Amino acid sequence: MSEQDGARLIDEIRTLEDKKSALAARQARLSVAFDQLQRRQQSDAGIPTDQLGVGVGAQIALARRESPAKGSRLLGLAKALVTEMPHTLAALETGQLNEWRATLLVRETACLSAADRCGVDEELAPDAGTLAGVGDRALVAAARTAAYSRDPRSVTQRAAQAATARHVSLRPAPDTMCYLTALLPVSAGVAVQAALVRNADSLRAGGDPRSRGQIMADDLVERVTGTPGGIAGIEIQLVMTDRTLFQGDGEPARLPGYGVIPGGWAREIIGRGGSVPSTSGPGASVAGAFPSGPAGDKAFKTWIRRLYTAPATGELVAMDSRARHFPAGLRRFIEARDNTCRTPYCDAPIRHLDHIVPWHVGGATTQANGAGLCEACNHTKETPGWKAHRSTGPNAPGGTRHAIRLTTPTGHSYQSTAPPLPGTQRGSPATESGHRKEIRHHAKIHRRALRSRRDAPFAA
Repeated sequence: MSEQDGARLIDEIRTLEDKKSALAARQARLSVAFDQLQRRQQSDAGIPTDQLGVGVGAQIALARRESPAKGSRLLGLAKALVTEMPHTLAALETGQLNEWRATLLVRETACLSAADRCGVDEELAPDAGTLAGVGDRALVAAARTAAYSRDPRSVTQRAAQAATARHVSLRPAPDTMCYLTALLPVSAGVAVQAALVRNADSLRAGGDPRSRGQIMADDLVERVTGTPGGIAGIEIQLVMTDRTLFQGDGEPARLPGYGVIPGGWAREIIGRGGSVPSTSGPGASVAGAFPSGPAGDKAFKTWIRRLYTAPATGELVAMDSRARHFPAGLRRFIEARDNTCRTPYCDAPIRHLDHIVPWHVGGATTQANGAGLCEACNHTKETPGWKAHRSTGPNAPGGTRHAIRLTTPTGHSYQSTAPPLPGTQRGSPATESGHRKEIRHHAKIHRRALRSRRDAPFAA
């Protein structure tokens, strides 16, 4: 490949990056227009003023294949750019800023009034090339400085109120690890870090072979849980097949709140806790509460809760209730089946159990009519115009697994299929063949479009 070819490739990469920015600006304008349209329609329908706009961010999220929380943030970004920061929007449209850097400018001016935010936007003038070559940190520093010079009180109050957002979160990491993250006030965070470092340095000076990072991690677990191993007396739900548990099968298990884990690692967790029953029904997925402890410690026991699945399909057996509220057993059953919020693209933890067909119109309290949702998605589903119904059958996405069809106020529909449980077999050959044909068809259309664009400059 010649130098000219390399230069052409770089030029095209830059051109595509500029187009991505321009498209992001266009999405922002369309999002604001959609929000205004939805608010007018909701107002005409008699929805109270303080509830106008509910569900708009969720619809934008579904259209952009994002979580509802991300959709609300994208809508907020769009409103700020279109109505209060014209210079930043112009820089985004012309490719001088990408969407992330525009987000940084909006974030750092969020505490300002509309007039002051416009003033910061005009002072920085991103569309005039003033931020060319500036890194993210320098950009944030410039925005903070400009914001503080205009309204120091609001910036100070924002810093004081930030402590109310403190929280702890957990997200998966590779190789059966996870990230436990705490958002803390700086004084608390520095104190925690100093205590862990001090203890780690003391132990290493005494000959502890572990690294400083390992000691700090182990110390954190012990301080929080009160036990050296970390999880004694706390229930951990572990879903796996009977073959993986008793026969050493390679089928992975699932740890709710984390995700898929290797079968051998799951058996090791169980082995630490004590003896394991030697019987289980065919096609069973086993969910157990496994308090762990030192190997061979008879004070720790292992309990196995069996959740039986239909062979091959992975669909859990039915459980019914005539009550409006889901009883504890059925709640655990649905949470094990759904794993996270069932709204498409939303990975939030399940907080509410929802009747797909509302209970007040005759919807049954059953596993078939139940779905796990996060709090925000459950409230969104209850707003006017949102509908849901169960969509199952051999030809439905996911085969016979529990599936929901969610319809938004604009009439767009989105499919939500329960994740496959351990032991679920793949779809029938006919279904797989049809899916592969559809993929090849779309790929062929895409290749033709690329060829036509490439050949266009040489057409007579």
